[in-house]
Amino acid sequence: MACSLFSYIAISWLKIVPLQTMRSRSQFLKISGLGIIFCSSVVAGNISLRYLPVSFNQAIGATTPFFTAVLAYLMTLRREGCLTYASLVPVVAGCVIASGGEPSFNLFGFLMCIGATAARALKTVVQGILLSSEGERLHSMNLLMYMAPVAVAVLVPAAYFMEGDVVGTTISLARDDKRFIFYLIFNSSLAYLVNLTNFLVTKHTGALTLQVLGNAKGAVAVVISILIFRNPVSVTGIFGYSITVAGVVLYNEARKRSRND
Repeated sequence: MACSLFSYIAISWLKIVPLQTMRSRSQFLKISGLGIIFCSSVVAGNISLRYLPVSFNQAIGATTPFFTAVLAYLMTLRREGCLTYASLVPVVAGCVIASGGEPSFNLFGFLMCIGATAARALKTVVQGILLSSEGERLHSMNLLMYMAPVAVAVLVPAAYFMEGDVVGTTISLARDDKRFIFYLIFNSSLAYLVNLTNFLVTKHTGALTLQVLGNAKGAVAVVISILIFRNPVSVTGIFGYSITVAGVVLYNEARKRSRND
């Protein structure tokens, strides 16, 4: 709701970018599909966090570039250079090694995390199509304004179904701590900035680069989660995480070479 409201204010009141209308039923269906895919990635990711520590969750999420590369080729026939694809091997291999040495491994949580990762990759590819394809190109703010209500329509019933007393819990938390409403508003504002930046980076760099850059965030999250939550991490797990980070560095170098060529 915050994403849609802030985008509307920026477009209609502040006139930062012009208002764009949906041009076709096909475009509407793609935007709706993008909203549903986004919700699926969020829900599956949150479920996986109940069964997997944050560090392992982030390690699996580091395989998103692999899924993005495959989906981008299948949906847009966009190919990267051989070095770029080769650099994705250590990114994926590192996560496989880390999962083998993870003390807190849970199969259901692992499958949910893989599903969230694949959905996140699919979302990136679809939003890339909507942001850059001829005839359907939307500005990031317009796309966010149209996509957000779809997410609300999906997530509200899901919240009632999966968390029956969600409204009562929210009211109770607000009564116990007056700052809770501020936390929600602040968090929603940050979510708007995150999603808007996500769309802008996709438009200017591409779907695959966005996900590889996101792995830098994952590496930081692994370290912080270990420091805060004291998750047990084996030597094998640390070795796997290190390989994944090295893969990110190799990818960036491969992209530089491909641009120079």
